[in-house]
Amino acid sequence: MIVRRLIVVAAALLLAVQVVRSAAVDALATLRPESAAKVWAGHPSVEISLGLASIGRASAERKPIAKGVFSMIDDAAMKAPLSSEPFLVRGVQAQIAGDMEAARRAFLAAQWRDPRSMPAAYFLATYYFRSGKTLEGLQETVVLARLSPRAGAAAPFIAAYAKDRSNWPLMRELFRSQDWLEEGVLTQLAGDAGNADAILALADANHRKPGSGWVRPLLSSLVASGDYARARAIWSSIGGGQIGDSLIFDPGFAQPDPPPPFNWSLASSTVGLAERESGGRLHVIFYGNEDGVLAGQLLLLPAGSYRLQMQLVGSPLHPETLRWSIRCDGKDQPIAIAGLDQVARSGWTFQVPASCPAQRLELSGRSGDIAQQSEATITGLRLVRAGPNA
Repeated sequence: MIVRRLIVVAAALLLAVQVVRSAAVDALATLRPESAAKVWAGHPSVEISLGLASIGRASAERKPIAKGVFSMIDDAAMKAPLSSEPFLVRGVQAQIAGDMEAARRAFLAAQWRDPRSMPAAYFLATYYFRSGKTLEGLQETVVLARLSPRAGAAAPFIAAYAKDRSNWPLMRELFRSQDWLEEGVLTQLAGDAGNADAILALADANHRKPGSGWVRPLLSSLVASGDYARARAIWSSIGGGQIGDSLIFDPGFAQPDPPPPFNWSLASSTVGLAERESGGRLHVIFYGNEDGVLAGQLLLLPAGSYRLQMQLVGSPLHPETLRWSIRCDGKDQPIAIAGLDQVARSGWTFQVPASCPAQRLELSGRSGDIAQQSEATITGLRLVRAGPNA
């Protein structure tokens, strides 16, 4: 009985040593395969790592791969039939030999053994794209994106396909099966105003809202390119609303959902704070340390004369350091300026020239030699035509 127990204990110890040794080899193999080989040269992980390292060096040096390398990897495949790497190597061998169907089967076998294998997804995506199977290639690219440390890694690649009108049906099918991917791809497209048609064609109802990630970048791209009418039309179509008789959107500061630039952009920064208040009010605080814009909106006023009116609530704190200005979009210098207290007392009339298709109406703070905080609450804001065009 005692002898039997000793045999069991000895066997357990030997098994433990084997497990620890194998785990150590697995850990070393992908980091320092040469060191791992000294511990256990015939271990499949060591053979695979040594083989892949040898293939990598040969490819970098543009030298032929030693025949013994493939034999070593085949040996590893026999010892570790669930390992994916030998099948990746077989797939690459088949590609080099021109047997694309054999390559596809090998890469699928690798992916079946290790669904989280990025190389398997990469080789399959490459195979499908080269074979003209775009949807399958995009789906493998999605797999790559999910496996990548950067969730949006595939977005630029897929966006390149989305630019082509002939790929739009495939894009819609892909987005239906991978809804999480749509936002990233559309946002990637939005950096170029020329992609507006593609975005509008591909964005489904769930991704066609004021808060959708592509909306602000696309509006900014269109505005930067000077296509103000298209930007306004898209802004309105996704819930921006309509400009009222006052010629300003949301003069009562009650509609925060539609995005800038055709709605108010309100500051919350080192310059100061601007926030909507109930009752149609805008509360602004200027810290007085640096000049900057507290509230602004992009307007599309035809050439002519206009008048801005408003009231101040309560007793403002140093309103003379706050001022309204109007400038042509893309220009630094304003075409007209008026102090906040002046506008409140008697209104402000300014002229928009014909060479100014879009304008930035801005409320800003101007700092002095000594930092001085200013605070005001605005209500009753209204912009109307003045003079002959009223």
